[in-house]
Amino acid sequence: MVGNSLIAADPGNPIIDYQQFIRQVDEVGKLREKRRISEEQFIEMIKDPETVLLDARSEAMYKLLHVRGAVNLSLPDFTAETLAKIIPRKETRVVIYCNNNFKNEPVAFAPKASAASLNIHSFNALHSYGYTNVYELKPLLDRHSTKIPFAGTSVQAKGNAP
Repeated sequence: MVGNSLIAADPGNPIIDYQQFIRQVDEVGKLREKRRISEEQFIEMIKDPETVLLDARSEAMYKLLHVRGAVNLSLPDFTAETLAKIIPRKETRVVIYCNNNFKNEPVAFAPKASAASLNIHSFNALHSYGYTNVYELKPLLDRHSTKIPFAGTSVQAKGNAP
């Protein structure tokens, strides 16, 4: 699905279109490079109550540890309906992060292969559903020294809960 229209390409399954996916990856890649943000920009953007901070990791990892203020919708659960529940307006600014943004937290933020980074897939999927005001945390940060605030059961267990 691109925007709101189905594009048939696979004669065996009309709702899978690998060729459109390839075209979109190229198109979105150019936009994505301009929308990757620093730690400081990330912190400023997520202060805005109109911004949606999206964590697309599994619910279990989200509950364990996430950026404070993030909402969770696991990437496999992205549909037009589930996204609309947490991001009703397509022009809303959405900020994303993933496992590959934080080091020294091997359980909650277990690193993925660089080409399988969740940010890459989330950015493309959000664009596929018409969300074009997406920003992505760029750097790899030490989970224990970053200025980004965290929440979750692992934070509460250490007694550092906000």
